[in-house]
Amino acid sequence: MRHTLARTAALCIVLACAMSIGHPGVQAQQRQDSGQWTTYSGDYNAQRHSSLTQITPANVGRLAVQWIFQSGVSGRFEATPLVVDGIMYLTGPDNYAWALDARTGRQIWRYRRQLPEGLNICCGRVNRGFAINGDRLYMTTLDAHLVALDARTGNVLFDVEIDDHKKSYTATVAPLIVKDKVIVGIAGAEYGIRGFIDAFDANTGKKAWRFWTVPEPGQPGGNTWSGDSWQRGGGSTWVTGAYDPSLNLVYWGTGNPAPDSFGDARLGDNLYTDAVVALDADTGTLRWHYQFTPHDVHDWDAVQVPILADITMNGAPRKVLMTANRNGFFYTLDRANGELLRARPFVRTTWAQEIGRDGKPILLEANRIGPEGTVTCPDVGGGTNWMSPSFNPATGLFYVTTREVCAKFYAFPQQFQPGHLYWGGAVEAIPGEPGYGALRAIDPVSGLVRWEFKYPRPSMGGTLSTASGLVFAGEEDGNVMAFDAASGKNLWRLQTGAGLRSGPMTFMHNGKQYIVVASGGAVIALALQDGR
Repeated sequence: MRHTLARTAALCIVLACAMSIGHPGVQAQQRQDSGQWTTYSGDYNAQRHSSLTQITPANVGRLAVQWIFQSGVSGRFEATPLVVDGIMYLTGPDNYAWALDARTGRQIWRYRRQLPEGLNICCGRVNRGFAINGDRLYMTTLDAHLVALDARTGNVLFDVEIDDHKKSYTATVAPLIVKDKVIVGIAGAEYGIRGFIDAFDANTGKKAWRFWTVPEPGQPGGNTWSGDSWQRGGGSTWVTGAYDPSLNLVYWGTGNPAPDSFGDARLGDNLYTDAVVALDADTGTLRWHYQFTPHDVHDWDAVQVPILADITMNGAPRKVLMTANRNGFFYTLDRANGELLRARPFVRTTWAQEIGRDGKPILLEANRIGPEGTVTCPDVGGGTNWMSPSFNPATGLFYVTTREVCAKFYAFPQQFQPGHLYWGGAVEAIPGEPGYGALRAIDPVSGLVRWEFKYPRPSMGGTLSTASGLVFAGEEDGNVMAFDAASGKNLWRLQTGAGLRSGPMTFMHNGKQYIVVASGGAVIALALQDGR
């Protein structure tokens, strides 16, 4: 491990910011009113909704680039930057990380982890961001470690193993700070790992608890796996969850079972894969779960960010959890007990007719796959994926990047071999049907799509909502855009030069509101050209 400070000219900035950093704390994780951005999804409820109103539908056309940070690192950003007291903290591919002056984009320090050779990484050498608590930053690593850095200097404060990377464990998730704990997930289902969610002491790095997403025989849910398939059952947890302080529950999505497609190797519903789990934040004890896709054979991870909100349904106030799932259905759940309140498709779905009253999908023939192949919608990328959605309490709408793509799925037996991909199948694109993407606004009460804006290609960019009535989103052709949150009218766009794979964020500094997007290997800060 090593880090490098920027040139001597930047040292004064480091010393100055060291005096001002140090008080974001746990409380700052809960609200975004200060104009800072202190956790992956903006705050604990993961709404990715900002109270800032300087940029409005009337003036958004005057947005202009203020600075561009070129990382010089190959690969694409999937991280959301944090901003605290005028300093931006950013992680990138291959476990690079930076502190930048949020006003100018000037580098203050840079960190890079030295990674071992021969890592088994399924789906990109990416990282989704820091967590911050006081003067400490926390980052997961591709070799399955949790690293704490000094926010003032980038120096390593502790480095602990989450699990053995030689067993094909890896980590890309942005941690979540809850009280005195750092909560992280793991990746590696495509290599047949056994998934979990871990909590570590924020001061010492000592492990506080672990929740296994694949239970062993004799544990609740253990009877949903045949034979010893649970030992390599998948269930990755590679996107950040949410937290309700009033219930003291952490909500986290879980990934696909392994092998991905050949379900005969793991008969049963395969709990707790493709589910959301509600865990006691202090102990990691499971309070409830909801499984979206029992016995998944299409690789439809349910790691999508869960959004928490208080809404009215059937004339009564409800504390809900909302999620647009990779399987093509949108769900509204009671977040206190996991009761299903609404489920409706938000993209074309051919594998299930509907979600039954018991909460389980009513399957169609397209859900059955074998060696001859079956065309199913959505494709392996899903109706949506890791891209962050957002929610505006004023409009009552949930904004999400969607994908309208179908594919041909194949399943066949595969012998498990440690260190080798464990798919048990294959996926084939349908010639002449590339599909398309769309930004959609969903009513969580009815589950209906209220408006959409189509993209030429399937996209993986996230969204941001603001209290001024705007939604910001990016797509694969490189455009970042602003929309009217109520109507979906496209109000502004900027071509960034590369596809967007992360969610926009916003912050206020020295009286100016900034919008920040990551494009390819660059980070772009935007603000009004001539003030208000």
